[in-house]
Amino acid sequence: MDEMKAEMDIPLRNVRTNIVQSIRAFRVQDLQDAAQGLGQHFLYANLANAQSKQDVLDMIALQFTFPTHFGKNFDALYDCMTDPLHKSGPQPGFVVVLEQIPAHAKFDKEAREQLLDIFRDAADYWGDRKIPFRCFYSFL
Repeated sequence: MDEMKAEMDIPLRNVRTNIVQSIRAFRVQDLQDAAQGLGQHFLYANLANAQSKQDVLDMIALQFTFPTHFGKNFDALYDCMTDPLHKSGPQPGFVVVLEQIPAHAKFDKEAREQLLDIFRDAADYWGDRKIPFRCFYSFL
């Protein structure tokens, strides 16, 4: 069992436990397998069809299965990624993938940075609680 866990951890072996970084050489399936092997939550959102901030938030809410009362703004996104999960009991850790974040006029650099800042803040939140939170992203 320990061998299997060590093998599953290989893709994440050299990745800090609380970080937001480009997906680079990682494959989504490898990250999902590693999360499963570590018993951590795997959250995935493909944002390729998003055109606006609202689209991005809608797609994340749908693909992360947020509650229907999700406020669909950046503050609500942060709230959904932190406090309610913390209050629901001990958490094993998170591997998050935001694939193909739009990079165009309706979702410009500032909007992309705001989005990634939410996940950086969530990584800090979970880091303060000694819970791994790794977020990987790519741009369209």
